[in-house]
Amino acid sequence: MIVRTLSRDDFIARFGGIFEHSAWVAEGAYDKGLGPESDSAEGLHADMAAIMRAAPKNQQLALINAHPDLAGKLHAAGRLTQDSTKEQSSAGLDMLTDAERKRFTELNDAYKARFGFPFILAVKGKTKADILEAFETRLHHSEDQEFATALEQIEKIALLRLKEMLR
Repeated sequence: MIVRTLSRDDFIARFGGIFEHSAWVAEGAYDKGLGPESDSAEGLHADMAAIMRAAPKNQQLALINAHPDLAGKLHAAGRLTQDSTKEQSSAGLDMLTDAERKRFTELNDAYKARFGFPFILAVKGKTKADILEAFETRLHHSEDQEFATALEQIEKIALLRLKEMLR
């Protein structure tokens, strides 16, 4: 696909969901201008990540807050985006025991109480145990460290999604 030849509307329709419920990232990348490098997942990712990184902190926080809890209520209710459903299922979060579900709920609640935003992790290729370990470790970080980590994880998720779309 030659991404840079898409109309603005087509570009936003196709890539507006790469950053969870935050089409402003795709809009900003398109409006800034797409070059030949934008036709690859890595190039388009760099364009979009630059928009996210340049955004004011309150807009970045809104992006972080647009992400669902891992194995949370939205997952149980079948209300995740298609991408999030696929990503969480790939890590086995759709097949938790009652004890595992309880632990994820406790960790999600503790994390949000401590930092004020959801725990974000690019879960593709990870196991439930990997995710629980990351939760436990990151609960001891500072708020600034976790804010930065959340943005890094969002970038990883976006790159994985773009690679899937543009292969």
